[in-house]
Amino acid sequence: MATMMMMQALTNALDLEMQRDPDVFISGEDVGVFGGSFGVTQGLMAKYGERRVRDTPITESAIIGSAVGAAAAGLRPVVELMFVDFIGVSLDQLFNQGAKMKYMFGGKAKIPMVVRASCGAGLSAAAQHSQCLEALFMHLPGLKVVMPSMPYDAKGLLLTSIRDDNPVVFLEHKMLYGVQGEVPEGDYTIPLGVADVKREGTDVTLVATAYMVHLALGAAEKLAAEGVSVEIIDPRTLLPLDEETILTSVRKTHRLVIVHEEVKFAGSGAEIAAMVAEKGFDDLDAPIVRVGAPFTPVPFSPALEREFVPNEAKIIEAVNKVMGK
Repeated sequence: MATMMMMQALTNALDLEMQRDPDVFISGEDVGVFGGSFGVTQGLMAKYGERRVRDTPITESAIIGSAVGAAAAGLRPVVELMFVDFIGVSLDQLFNQGAKMKYMFGGKAKIPMVVRASCGAGLSAAAQHSQCLEALFMHLPGLKVVMPSMPYDAKGLLLTSIRDDNPVVFLEHKMLYGVQGEVPEGDYTIPLGVADVKREGTDVTLVATAYMVHLALGAAEKLAAEGVSVEIIDPRTLLPLDEETILTSVRKTHRLVIVHEEVKFAGSGAEIAAMVAEKGFDDLDAPIVRVGAPFTPVPFSPALEREFVPNEAKIIEAVNKVMGK
């Protein structure tokens, strides 16, 4: 094991896979000479050359469109969008082309591509550079959606994503790039669609994603001091979603809180809540509670941004609510 920041774990995954498979290449804005907006592709152009680490023009539609074509032709592109907010100008290439080709060609086409993108607030980057949009991708059949919270998960899930024969949207929260954790130095994979129990508990199931996992762990520590035992589930992949791990936990705790940074309305938590209501309603002793951002663009003001993003106090309030306190 080595101690790595999440961005280092991602770089390590890219490096290992580029060594292993000559069909893997990287493209995107500033991924080469500059090393990526958040440093994830640092040093890879010097090691693998300009043919395999390609700086592109500022045109997301071309970045995604060329990746779809390259994947259909047998390569394995890993493309980087600086911010997930920029996905809008390339949605046709992603969800009308990349996501649907396998289906429209009767399963004969493979589109093994990964779209890496940063997401989330916390840097006062304003409304066009701070969103969490995972629910948007969950609604598009043909895609897979990955959202790690820890360096160990990030590396293993990225290796799996690159080797998958379907398009994967790999979302990296900006506030997690500097988070440190133990990561194996060699090759390992984590299956998509398998959640992880980050903390075991008996009173409340708390499903949290990305940066919210860390806030949930902090809230759980404070709640433990008050005699409340919280079990924290990190889905790690939102599509496919590990429903059984969530339902098994709810059968044990009989209460569910869902926390994400997306706006609460129609966020990923809405799908998780609906799934538990349909498949585990009889196991619930209290209504499901969701914690998410208000239905508004992300504010630029640091003070307003702090109010926009869910925090430990809001998580604790939600847990106490399902506990009847």
